[in-house]
Amino acid sequence: MKDSALSFQELQVFHTYDLLILLRLVREERSKSYNLMRTVQKAPEGAEIDKSVIEFGESEYRLYTARMKLIEGLLVDRIGYKPKRVDDKLLAALKQRIESN
Repeated sequence: MKDSALSFQELQVFHTYDLLILLRLVREERSKSYNLMRTVQKAPEGAEIDKSVIEFGESEYRLYTARMKLIEGLLVDRIGYKPKRVDDKLLAALKQRIESN
């Protein structure tokens, strides 16, 4: 996931196809972070949960949310919208379009 930590300028040179793959990965990591946060929040009362675990989950979620929004912004500039879902069908269609040009 080191590519997700790149700056705006560095991400701008990525091909649209690569940005879509990166967006899919960032969204997956964001979901994992969110699920971790929710699991910790739903822990039974009296459960000993280290504060650093809670802070880590929240900071990861915020980080992946910011990265997701940055990548989505780049995609909006390029293709005019942010995809609701980046699935294999979308990637295959884009790859087909790229190869036919």
